[in-house]
Amino acid sequence: MDGNHLGGFLRARRAGLRPEEVGMASHGTRRVAGLRREEVAVLAGVNTDYYTRLEQGRERHPSPQVLDALSRALRLDGEARAHLYRLAGAAQGDRPCAYVAGQVSLALRRLMDGYPNTPAYVMNRTLDILATNALADALYAPFDPADNLARMTFLDRAGRSFYTDWDRAAQATVANLRQAAGFDPNDPRLAELVRTLTDQSADFARLWNAHTVRGKTRDAKRFLHPDVGPLTLTYQAFDVRDAPGQQLVIYHAEPGGTDAQALDLLGSVHATRHRAEPRPHR
Repeated sequence: MDGNHLGGFLRARRAGLRPEEVGMASHGTRRVAGLRREEVAVLAGVNTDYYTRLEQGRERHPSPQVLDALSRALRLDGEARAHLYRLAGAAQGDRPCAYVAGQVSLALRRLMDGYPNTPAYVMNRTLDILATNALADALYAPFDPADNLARMTFLDRAGRSFYTDWDRAAQATVANLRQAAGFDPNDPRLAELVRTLTDQSADFARLWNAHTVRGKTRDAKRFLHPDVGPLTLTYQAFDVRDAPGQQLVIYHAEPGGTDAQALDLLGSVHATRHRAEPRPHR
């Protein structure tokens, strides 16, 4: 990854705005898409040379006042604004967090196994799947292996058919990784993952360079599972308090509906298929 994370983010967000979106007239031929540096500087009320130094990485620690002004100028939403603060080392209450290894507490594993009728899994910020319950294993059975949601989305052949709206899933996945970069831009696991995905997927490279930032949403997820057909599931994501960087994700189907019936069938198929094989914990 480029070491100038702050500058890369500012350039990408500037390129994504048109003058008319920020109430500015467009004059002359534009060599690049989006706003010019001097236009962002005017909108933020900062010196153009200072803003240029920010983009070029010659100035990396703007004040909170400047960050607020840039957030307004670039029309950043709450998550993108928090990401900007983290990249500048000015986030309140957020400190860079070392890569969380694959240890998931026994108590949390037992909690997940206590949800036999709904998929549950634990992941870290780089979307590595650290632990699963039996129904999550069944849900992600089309992938070999079901190890990292980003790799599964972009590099596993099952990804394109498993995610009914693959484009949306791909955009959300990359936005999640961009948020991870804000917490720790120098995370070696993140660097390795981004390098692999960029080398092997043009779609990932394009989306990664857009610098869109988003954490987990509560939007419904639509899957096409080879064993039970279409599935639409909602979910909740919970931070694991004793393991910073880990999240517990629990999927949910509307009780009594066709999706709940499909989940029950999926669990039965998976149990029958693996009855003679004890399931090792991740």
